[in-house]
Amino acid sequence: MSACVPTRAPDPTRTKRMRQPHSPPAPPTPPRRFRVAGADVSASIAVFLIALPLSLGIALATGAPLQAGLVAAAVGGLVAGRLGGSPLQVSGPAAGLTVVTAELIQRYGWRTTCAITVLAGFAQLGLGCLRVARTALAVSPAVVHGMLAGIGVTIAVAQLHIVLGGTPTSSVLDNVRALPAQLVGMRPAAVSMSLLTLALLLAWPRIPGRAGSVLRKVPAALVAVSGATLTASLAGLSLPKVDLPSWRSHALAGLPEGPVLGVAAAVLTVTLVCSVQSLLGAVAVDKLVASRPELLASGRSGSSARVGRSDLNRELLGQGAANVVSGVLGGLPVAGVAVRSSANVQAGAVSRNSTMLHGVFVVVAALLMVPILELIPLASLAALVMAVGIQMVSLHHIRTVTRHREVLVYAVTTLGVVVFGVLEGVILGVAVAVAVALNRLARTRITYEERDEERGGVHYVHVRGQLTFLAVPRLSRTLHLVPQGADAVVELDGSFMDHAAFESLQHWQSTHTAQGGTVEVTGRAGTRIAEPADESGCRCRPWTPWRNHQCEGPESGQGPGETAMGFGGAIGFLDSSDSTESVGSAGSVGAVEPSGHQLARGISAFQRNTAPLVRGELARLAREGQQPSQLFLTCADSRLVTSMITSSGPGDLFVVRNVGNLVPLPGDESGDDSVSAAIEYAVDVLKVRSITVCGHSGCGAMQALLTMEPDGARTPLRRWLRHGLPSLERMAATDQPWARLAGRAPADVVEQLCLTNVVQQLEHLQAQESVARAMREGALELHGMYFHVGEAQAYLLTGEADEDKVFDHVRAGGLSA
Repeated sequence: MSACVPTRAPDPTRTKRMRQPHSPPAPPTPPRRFRVAGADVSASIAVFLIALPLSLGIALATGAPLQAGLVAAAVGGLVAGRLGGSPLQVSGPAAGLTVVTAELIQRYGWRTTCAITVLAGFAQLGLGCLRVARTALAVSPAVVHGMLAGIGVTIAVAQLHIVLGGTPTSSVLDNVRALPAQLVGMRPAAVSMSLLTLALLLAWPRIPGRAGSVLRKVPAALVAVSGATLTASLAGLSLPKVDLPSWRSHALAGLPEGPVLGVAAAVLTVTLVCSVQSLLGAVAVDKLVASRPELLASGRSGSSARVGRSDLNRELLGQGAANVVSGVLGGLPVAGVAVRSSANVQAGAVSRNSTMLHGVFVVVAALLMVPILELIPLASLAALVMAVGIQMVSLHHIRTVTRHREVLVYAVTTLGVVVFGVLEGVILGVAVAVAVALNRLARTRITYEERDEERGGVHYVHVRGQLTFLAVPRLSRTLHLVPQGADAVVELDGSFMDHAAFESLQHWQSTHTAQGGTVEVTGRAGTRIAEPADESGCRCRPWTPWRNHQCEGPESGQGPGETAMGFGGAIGFLDSSDSTESVGSAGSVGAVEPSGHQLARGISAFQRNTAPLVRGELARLAREGQQPSQLFLTCADSRLVTSMITSSGPGDLFVVRNVGNLVPLPGDESGDDSVSAAIEYAVDVLKVRSITVCGHSGCGAMQALLTMEPDGARTPLRRWLRHGLPSLERMAATDQPWARLAGRAPADVVEQLCLTNVVQQLEHLQAQESVARAMREGALELHGMYFHVGEAQAYLLTGEADEDKVFDHVRAGGLSA
C-alpha cells in the first residue's frame, strides 16, 4: 500500500521566476483607472442633499457644535463607506443617537463626549475582530423598535420647544412640564417658519402629475429647509439662525473626565446603540438590494462588481473606525442611517462610491458654503428633526409587535427610554422580553373533553402551548382520565415538544392501544409539532420522494432504521419494538422495499403529518363542491407534480394527464372520447376560465414518436401516439418556424418536438366544440407551458402568432421578456 504524501500548493511567485526561456514576455499591465459610475454620482448628490440639513439638525438637537454634524457626515461617508461591509449603507450622525449624545454632553461636556465616541469606536473594532456581529441581531425586534420609538418621542418633545421659539432642557419630563409655559410665550416668527417647514415636508412628496414626478426627485428635507430659509431672508424675520464658528476654534476630543464607571457605561451605551442600529440597517439595505435583481447579478453603468450581501463583521469594523476618526476630529457618533441608505439604493447607486462621494460633497459644503448655511433658521432645522422623531414611532412596528404578542416588551422599552434613558430602557426591554419568553415556554394549558353525542364517544385531550418536561405531570394526569379501550384524540396546539413530554405521550399511547383503544395525535390550525428524532435518527417528512423514505437499518451499513414514532394516524399505532413488516411497520427495512409497503408508508405519513393540515380545507371543498379555475392538461410522467410546479392546492386545478399531453382531434376515427369528455366537462360544467397544455423535457412519448417505425406492430401505445403525428409533421414542415426557448434554440430534436407538440395541441384544443364556443364568448383562455425537469424551470408560451412561438422564463417577479 502506497503512503499518502502531502503535497504543497505551488508558489505563484516561484512559478513566475521559473518561466520558460522561449515564453514571450507578458504585456505590461496598464494602470487601473479609478472610475465612478454615473449612477453613483447622481445617487451621491441625492444623499448629500438629504444629509446636509439632517446633520445640522441632529447636531442642534444634541446641543453639540453644529460643525460636529458635518464632521460626522463626512467621516461616515468616507471612512465607513470605504471600510464598511455594506457597500450601499450610508453612515453619519443618526437620530437614534440624539438622546444618548445630548445626555453625554449635558453630563460630561463636549470634549469628553468626543473621547467617549473614540472609545466606543475602539470597542466596535474589538467586537468586529471577535466576529460577534450576528449576536447583535439576536436582540428582540420589539426591543429595538421600542428603543427607536422612545428616542423619537424624546427628540420630538425636545425640538417642540425650539419650534415654539424656546430652549429645551435635557429631561423629557421637564420638557413636558415646561410645555404649557412655552405655549403661552411662543414666538410667532419661529412658529411660522416651523409650520412652513412641516408643510413642505408633508406636501412635497404628494405633488401629483408629471410635474410632481419630476419635482419629487429633489429631497423634501432640502426643499423644506430651503423654503423656510428663503422666506425668512426675504421677509427679514429676526430669528436665531445657524452659527458656524471658524474651523480654527473647532473643539477636538480631549481626555475623558468623570467617574470611571460613568464613562464606561457611556461607552457601552454608545457602542450598543451604534452597533445595533448599523447592523439592523445593513440587513435592511440587503432587503432593498434584493428588490433590484440587476445589482445581484452584475453591476451596471460601468460597474463590473456585483453588490453582494453585507459582511456584518466588516461593517462593525468600518463603523468602529469611523467613530474613532469622528471622535478624534470632534464629530458626533456615527451609525448607519436608514433614511439616507434607502435614498441611496432608490436613487440607483451601484457601489460604495456613492457613499464616499456624498462624504466628499459634505466636506466641500462645510468649507465653501458656510455663508449660505448660516442663513438657515434654527426653528426650521428643529421642525425637520421633530418630524424625523415622530416618524421613528412607527405604526407599522406597533402593529407588528401586537400581532406577535410583544406589545408589552415594546411599551416597557419605549417608556424606559423616555423616563430613564436609552441604556436603562434597553435593559428593561430585554428583561421583559426574556420574562415573556420564559412565560410562554412554561405556560401550557391542558384540557379534557368527552364528545359522546357528536363524535360517538371520542375523548379529546387538547394541549395549548409548548409541551415541555414542566407540563409532563399535568399531561399524565389528564391522559389517564381517558377510559380504557376508548377512542382518543390528542390535539397538540404548539410548536415544540421536548423528549420528556414525547416519551410520556408515547408510553401512554402504546399502553392505551394495547388495551384496545385507539389514539390519534394531530396538530391544530395547520400547526406542525416538532417531534424529537428517535434513537435511529430517522424522521421522514411529508411531500418527500419515496426514495428518501427508505431509511436503512444499522446492519445494512448505510443508515439507521426508521421507526413509526408512535404516531400512526389513521393507520394506527405501531410499536417500534415490533419487527414484523406490516403496514407502516417500524422494523428495519432493507435496501429495496416492496411497492405495497412504500404506498402504505406514504399513506401513513400523510395521515400522520399532512392530513391534520388539510382536513379543514378538504371539508370545505366537500361541502361546497369543486370549483376549479383552470384545466391543466399535462403528461403522465411521474416527475411532474402539478400542484408543486403551479403552487396550487386542493380544488384549484382540474387535471387531465396522459402519455405525451396529447389532445386528439374530435369527431373522426382518430378521436378519443376520454380526453374530449374531460375537456367538455371542465368547460361546460365546471366553467374553467383557462386551459393550459404543459409539456416537459425528456418526454418519453416524444422520444417514442421520433423512433416509431411506420410498419411496426400496432400496440395500444402506438395507436395512442398517432395523435402526436401532427406535431411531428409540424416540426418537419419548412413553412413553420421552430419554437424557441427563452431566446435560444432547443437543445436537441427531442426538446424541439416537445415544444412543437405544445403548440400543436393548443390548435387541437380549439377544434373542440365547447372550447371554440367559450373562446368566441371571451370566457376562456388557452396557455402553453413547458417544464424543464432538470433545471426545475417553468416556461410560458408568449408568442401569439405562428411565426413567433417563444417560450419564456417564469421567475419570482413574473414573466421576464
